[in-house]
Amino acid sequence: MRRVLRRVLRRVLCTTLWVAAGALTAPAAPASPAAPTALPPSRIISLVPSLTEAVCLLQACAQLVGVDRHSNWPSAVQTLPRLGGLDDTPLEHLVGLRPDLVLLPPSSRLLPRLQELGIPAMALPTQTHADVQQALRAIGQRLGRTALAERLWAEAQAQIQAAAQGLPAASRGRRVYVEVSSEPHAAGPSSFIGQTLQQLGLRNIAPEDAGAFPRLNPEFIVRAQPEVIIAPRHQFERMRSRPGWSRLAALDMDACSLPPERWEVLVRPGPRLGAAAQILADCLSRIPPARP
Repeated sequence: MRRVLRRVLRRVLCTTLWVAAGALTAPAAPASPAAPTALPPSRIISLVPSLTEAVCLLQACAQLVGVDRHSNWPSAVQTLPRLGGLDDTPLEHLVGLRPDLVLLPPSSRLLPRLQELGIPAMALPTQTHADVQQALRAIGQRLGRTALAERLWAEAQAQIQAAAQGLPAASRGRRVYVEVSSEPHAAGPSSFIGQTLQQLGLRNIAPEDAGAFPRLNPEFIVRAQPEVIIAPRHQFERMRSRPGWSRLAALDMDACSLPPERWEVLVRPGPRLGAAAQILADCLSRIPPARP
């Protein structure tokens, strides 16, 4: 009888300890992105390169414990654990890093799982300038660095304005095509890239109502005859072999065929929008004026 009682007591004790341990190690309840908490996060995972850059420019690079495979700037993030991309982030690996904040896009399939696990997450859109500003503010507020976030945004806007003012008069009003993928997808007028082009005084050949990053018919692009084509260098070289594209005079001017490090700045919607505008102004200023 005593042996039976001892076994029962051992089982009760083990169960109690297991439950207590689970309570101690369970993740915290999710927090609203806009709701400030007592302490800023100390273990951040970013699954978007532009949000990784935002965290670092907000002087919180040391709090990052994991990033997506594409985050590579600044150099401090290159040694961090890699957590795949948008659709193949290993959840177990992520949970094992014990984050107290995960930054990800609204389209991420991880969001419901993180909410179920009680891991705080901020799903931040970054398609437009307004989105980028709101994301920077939200992260700045969560880190307790609201003033720095406002200063970074103001600096980016000042850089865009300076780039526009420094652009040669002959470059303004030019019709531009920005190819973001070889399908081909373009940067539309409503995208953050399209909005930067507009602030520089350029005209986008993509239709206004086509969406942020529309897939365009190659024949439409040929008919539109853009005066300037902006694309990554490796893609620019392949465009010449597309049917009918040899008629695009803009392909003879490769000043805006950008190397990887400059292209990444252009296509990442984060605090470096001002640097992206300067890259555009630089390449456009090297294209000779159109012939009468």
